[in-house]
Amino acid sequence: RCVVLRFLKSPPDQNKTSEEILHHLQNIVDFGKHVMKQFFGENYVHHGEIIQLPLGFVRQLCLKIQPERPESRCDKDMDTLSGYAMCLPNLTRLQTYRFVEHRPILCIEIKPKCGFIPFSSHVSQEIKHKVCRYCMHQHLKVANGKWKRPSKYCPLDLFSGNKQRMHFALKSLLQEAQNNLKIFKNGELIYGCKDDQDCVSDWNELARHLKPFFFPSNGLVSGPHCTRTIVKELIHVITMTLLSSTDACRAGDMKTVPISQGRSYCEASAFNKELLRNGKHKLESSGLPRGCLLYKTLQAQMLDMLDIEGLYPLYSRVEQYLEEFPEERSTLQIDGPYNEAFYEKLLDLSMEDDGTVAFALTKVQQYRIAMTAKDCSIMIALSPCLQDECSEQRPMVLTSKSRFTFSVSVLDLDLKPYESIPHQYKLDGKIVNYYLKNVQAKDDPVMSNLLKENEDCTLVLHKV
Repeated sequence: RCVVLRFLKSPPDQNKTSEEILHHLQNIVDFGKHVMKQFFGENYVHHGEIIQLPLGFVRQLCLKIQPERPESRCDKDMDTLSGYAMCLPNLTRLQTYRFVEHRPILCIEIKPKCGFIPFSSHVSQEIKHKVCRYCMHQHLKVANGKWKRPSKYCPLDLFSGNKQRMHFALKSLLQEAQNNLKIFKNGELIYGCKDDQDCVSDWNELARHLKPFFFPSNGLVSGPHCTRTIVKELIHVITMTLLSSTDACRAGDMKTVPISQGRSYCEASAFNKELLRNGKHKLESSGLPRGCLLYKTLQAQMLDMLDIEGLYPLYSRVEQYLEEFPEERSTLQIDGPYNEAFYEKLLDLSMEDDGTVAFALTKVQQYRIAMTAKDCSIMIALSPCLQDECSEQRPMVLTSKSRFTFSVSVLDLDLKPYESIPHQYKLDGKIVNYYLKNVQAKDDPVMSNLLKENEDCTLVLHKV
C-alpha cells in the first residue's frame, strides 16, 4: 500500500510540545472527517489517521528529504521531536479500488481557486463585481516578482460547466502552470512548478511522457501536430473527469446561494476578451452537474456571502468579545473541536445581522470554510484500462484511442486560520488598488489621460 506521511511544519522559533502537535493533527483529521466530508462527499475526501513513529526514523527521514524540499518551504522546520505524523493515501494513485501497482498511472493536480465573483452589497469597489480575484491578483504577483508573466487562466471559465470555456481554462493552465497545475507520472512530477520561478512548460516533453497513455499503438507521428493532438486529448479527459460524479452521497446539496446571483463571467478573462474581439457578447454558462466535485467546491466557496469587506467588521466584533472574555475562546470552538456540532452551526445561512456575537462568529466560520475551499487542490488519477477489464463499477473516461479508469480526490483541506482574516482584508485592498491603478487605468482612456496629467511634463511656449 502506497501512503504519504505528513509532518507538521513551523518556523524555527515556534517549537510546540508533543501534546500540542498531537492536538493540532487531531484537529486536521477531525475537520476533514466531520466537516469537509459533509461538503464534498465520502469518496472525495481522505482525512487520514494519526500515527506515532520512532524518533530515530523521523530524524533520518528528515535528513534524507531536506535536499529535496523546495527553497520556498525551507523557512519552516519539520517536526522531528514529537514522532506524530498523519498517514494519508497517496492521491497520485487510484483511490476507488485495489489496483495492479505495475500499471502506469497519470495524475493531474489542479488548484482551481475561487470560481465566482463577489455578489455582496458590502463590496466598495465596483471592479470586484466585474473582475475575479484571481485575474486581479495575477498582476500584483507579476509586479512582486513571484511570476514572470500573468496567466490567461480564469477560474470562472473552469467553473462555468461550458466545455469550450473549460478547455480554454485548462489550456491556459498548461501554458502557464504557476502553482495551479502539476502532472505526475507514477507519482513523479513531470510537469509544473517545483518552486515559484521554476516552471517547466515544454509541451513536446510533456507529449513524450503522455504519448503511451493516449496513443499506445504508436501510430501518431511526432512533431507539433502530434503534441497538439496529445494535449487536446489530455484536456478532454480532464474536463470529462471534472464533470463526472463518482460519489452517490448527497454532500454538496446544501444550496448556499443561487449561482445565478453572481456574474457568470469575468471581464478580464482572455476567453471573454476573445469573444468580444470576434463581435460576440454572449458568454454561455452551461452550469455544473450537481454531483461533480467542481459543483461541490463552488458551493463551499460561496459560503463567503459577505466578501471580506462585509466579514471584517464581524471578525472585529468577535475579537472585541474575546478581549473582554478570553476564556470564551474554547466555548466558541474557534480552535476546534471540529465535530458534528461545529458543522451544524455552519448550516445557518441567515443574513440578518441581529448584532450578536453568535451571528458574527457563524459568518466568520463560514468564511474560513469558503477560504479553505478556494485554496484546495483537485487530484485526478488516471490509468489505462483494457477493454476486457472494464466493468460497471469502475468510473471510465474514453479518448479516441484509449480508455481510462479514474478517481477524483480533493486535497489541502486544512481549515484556514482565524488569525489570517486581517491579512486577507489587507491583501484584498492591495490587490484591488494595484489593479485599479496599474491595469484598469491603462485600459480606460479617461483614467489614462488623468494619470498622464499627473506625470512630470515640460511646458513649451510658442510665440503667438
